Amino acid sequence: MFNIFKKLPRKMPVLQKGLHSPRADQLLEELRNLLKVQRASIKINWNRSLPFADYIVDRWERARELGFADGSSIYDSALVLGEVTVGQNTWIGPFTVLDGSGGGLSIGSNCSISAGVQIYTHDSVEWATSGGLAPLFKARTVIGSNCYIGPNSIIVAGVKVGDRVIVGANSFVNNDVPSGAKVVGSPAKILHVNNNRDER
Repeated sequence: MFNIFKKLPRKMPVLQKGLHSPRADQLLEELRNLLKVQRASIKINWNRSLPFADYIVDRWERARELGFADGSSIYDSALVLGEVTVGQNTWIGPFTVLDGSGGGLSIGSNCSISAGVQIYTHDSVEWATSGGLAPLFKARTVIGSNCYIGPNSIIVAGVKVGDRVIVGANSFVNNDVPSGAKVVGSPAKILHVNNNRDER
């Protein structure tokens, strides 16, 4: 077994012994075998190769543990801070940041929050540039229902995004977005607003 703790201080004999015990070696071998089975199953059924944690963490179970509504899922690599509420059947992609630490974050039902999206409820610009004298800016952020937030987009604190909104990839959203709008860019600009719920 590869010893990643080779340089641990000698004051940690219990930990060092545990890393070299036959039981630890057996558990590691069982984990590797389980990972092989999981990788093969996911590859056959979904044609995917995932990071280690996504083979062993159930996305729907994690969403339930976080108090999200029925049918929603969230990847293990997603960072969740503070008060975050999510409606039904919303998909939270990998490597996302859901920051509810500054005033609460609400995401509606049937949303797709793509990989790498960051949604904030606070920022430290004034705090940092004042040498720590100014307080953090904190404000509630709201994402409506039936929204698509494109990969690597950023939504800043205090923004309200309406229902049925499309945010293009790599967009920086620093203003409210009305329902039915398509926005893209940095900063995000409105391309079109569709007030007809039946058309897209």
